[in-house]
Amino acid sequence: MVAAQLKHWGSDGRGTNGIGGRWNAESSLEELALLADTAGARIVGQTVQRLESRNPATYVGKGKVAEIASQRFEFDYSTVIFDDELTPSQQRNLEGELDVKVLDRTALILDIFAQHARTREGRLQVELAQHEYILPRLRGQWSHLERLEGRIGTRGPGETQLETDRRLIRDKISRLKREIERVRSQRALHRRQRAKQGIPIVSLVGYTNAGKSTLMRALSGADVLVQDRLFATLDPVTRRIRLPLGGFALLTDTVGFIQKLPTQLVAAFRATLEELEEATLLLHVVDITHRDAEEQVHTVEETLKELGLADRPRVTALNKVDLIVDGNTEQGTWNKEIPVPAWAREGERVSAAKGSGLEELRSRIEVALAQAAEERRFEEVRD
Repeated sequence: MVAAQLKHWGSDGRGTNGIGGRWNAESSLEELALLADTAGARIVGQTVQRLESRNPATYVGKGKVAEIASQRFEFDYSTVIFDDELTPSQQRNLEGELDVKVLDRTALILDIFAQHARTREGRLQVELAQHEYILPRLRGQWSHLERLEGRIGTRGPGETQLETDRRLIRDKISRLKREIERVRSQRALHRRQRAKQGIPIVSLVGYTNAGKSTLMRALSGADVLVQDRLFATLDPVTRRIRLPLGGFALLTDTVGFIQKLPTQLVAAFRATLEELEEATLLLHVVDITHRDAEEQVHTVEETLKELGLADRPRVTALNKVDLIVDGNTEQGTWNKEIPVPAWAREGERVSAAKGSGLEELRSRIEVALAQAAEERRFEEVRD
């Protein structure tokens, strides 16, 4: 797939919608390019338009639409990707004007999730999110759902094709929700069984590709899938780790966060994200070498707030410090005295890839778990 990129920004040059709205245009477009690359696209060009308000018909102005259309002769693109979610009518109008496929960030992320889902649970959750995204976008389109579902002849008396497609999708959504509810029940049972063991649970959280899976493998010694790409991990993985004084904790890795995480995915992946609710402690993994590390931290914190986890005890691991030399992001060697930004000074410097700083991190985790246990006992006595 060949793709061009476009992003709408407010007059201050920063995104204003969705979780993580502090990002500037350049950074957000770079991330969109990474998402497109992860999905298998080849980026051939990009454009930015600053508007006070969106055009309700085409999101951007008529002049920008004409400009994008004219660039097809130069780039020979087949798809245009917008960095914000388009309304169904905007998507239809743009496809009519440009005569190519038009996607938005939400559709792109959904496609990546569909590619990376490995377990039945993950596939169910992605499929639900996809169907909920598609439903309001059916108008005026021939979806061929009857053929895809193998249900030719299901149209009722007087039904139009659009009505049939909508009914088929709503039925599919209902079935998926029932299946996911069964998954939630199974996960809840497993969590209750773990709780009976009395082993504290530490949940890894962080921006996508911050190195959570690499850190899990480094701390647990277990064979965990590690890939340098966005959203490599979708399904929860739990491993046991040893603490310095001989105790144990369960370490759980879940899906990474990203700015403007589609609401459909947050809802569909509720069964997965509920794993975080059982955590005694959150271990926030930060790619300290990333240019937008502070914005990524803000996005994670805002997402945790949306999930009702803002007050959960946490430890921050500043990962990939081995790539910093004298405060600059370059290939380097481990040095625990390397300077970090003021906002990150409370974090524990580690290199999950090199195995450096892990014992200090284990100690921080152990102390934080002990403090959390003491606070729980205090709450129980007070109640």
